[in-house]
Amino acid sequence: MAGFPYFPHTDKDIEAMLQRVGVSSLDELYADVPKGFLKRGKYALPESMSESEVREWLGQLADMNPKMKVFVGAGAYDHYTPSVIPYITSRSEFLTAYTPYQSEISQGTLRYIFEYQSMICELTGMDISNASLYDGPTAAAEAMKMAVACTKKKTRVLLSRGLFPHVLKVVETYARFHGVEIGYVPVMGGQTCPNCLRAELAKGDVAGVIVPSINRYGIIEDHSGFAEAIHAEKALLVEYCDPSALAVLKTPAEWGADIAVGDAQPLGIPLCYGGPYIGFMGVRKEYMRKMPGRIVGQTVDRDGKRAYVLTLQAREQHIRREKATSNICSNESLMALWVTVYLSLMGPEGLREVNRLSCDGAHYLHDELLKTGCFEEVFPGKPFLKEFVLKPKEFPGLMQQRLERAGFFAALDTEEGYVSFCVTEKRTKAEIDELVKRVKEG
Repeated sequence: MAGFPYFPHTDKDIEAMLQRVGVSSLDELYADVPKGFLKRGKYALPESMSESEVREWLGQLADMNPKMKVFVGAGAYDHYTPSVIPYITSRSEFLTAYTPYQSEISQGTLRYIFEYQSMICELTGMDISNASLYDGPTAAAEAMKMAVACTKKKTRVLLSRGLFPHVLKVVETYARFHGVEIGYVPVMGGQTCPNCLRAELAKGDVAGVIVPSINRYGIIEDHSGFAEAIHAEKALLVEYCDPSALAVLKTPAEWGADIAVGDAQPLGIPLCYGGPYIGFMGVRKEYMRKMPGRIVGQTVDRDGKRAYVLTLQAREQHIRREKATSNICSNESLMALWVTVYLSLMGPEGLREVNRLSCDGAHYLHDELLKTGCFEEVFPGKPFLKEFVLKPKEFPGLMQQRLERAGFFAALDTEEGYVSFCVTEKRTKAEIDELVKRVKEG
């Protein structure tokens, strides 16, 4: 099998494929790849094993991953995942489901996407939600593109410096390759500066403004007057939100936003070393046709029974490629199901309880850390929910190392020299007290 013992191709198969693409050998096929990047020799794969041996071997690999108590947020939060969710989502009819093009055989998939959209609309207060995006940062980038498309000739989008750094970087990358000019609104006193926003708007050519509902310092922002100022310039207001927190905070719709985006990971999806996550987007009805992805609608069949269909599909398979707005893949439907099951289980009261426990724990940790004398307050009096920053009196790296040795992932440092902490409902008082004790040992 021509040096590829794990591929089910014969030498004859490989020769036929090489002839088809017009090369004489496998080496020629990879001629453009620098030699230093090519793998030489056999792969370091173990010999054949029994099922029990494979399980033991994989378990040993898994044990190499550190298991730590997470006291960091920064856009990805360690909320509890009810055990029934992975059970339901691992059922074969969900786990292997493909994009539901054929409505007559996809009613189950279409229904849960419809329910997901409905729940996102309820959380954000927006009129329409799409079927999901890859993650929060790409949802923000898609919102940037939407703002430009909706305002036609305008090519400038303003970003609050209160957005998470990884969100800023993704939006900046999309902007660079789509001809969008980016401007910035600084943070003053822990809040996106209203006066600075008005000054940037006065320069003109602004298609949209993206601001965080809760910023990277964990502060709940007050966006009073933002919508009026932005709409006066015929631009769109985009709110980047933590959807879990929307159960207890003012919604994007109540702030007058046109588009709401964010990462739905806090809705029961495990951290899982960075993914897969899921981005969400909700918009006002008049901007529906500029949304990426797909929208599932509810209707009735010829017998008068309730049915679900894909009512909007802005994908390259369905319209001219240059007009397509979607590059969303099927696996995001599985994440949408995960979120749907979580929200169905929790309900409004459950979500409020999650936020109450997280808020109580975060404020307790905040106050106890200040009592140690190892920190200074950064934004006194500013409201926060489950995440906050303090200014350490020692080098953040030393504190991180000490806490890591004790089994804590905490004290994430920021570019200003602050450290960030986060508490969710999973963290107990005993864990918080132990963390404070370890900080004191420095």
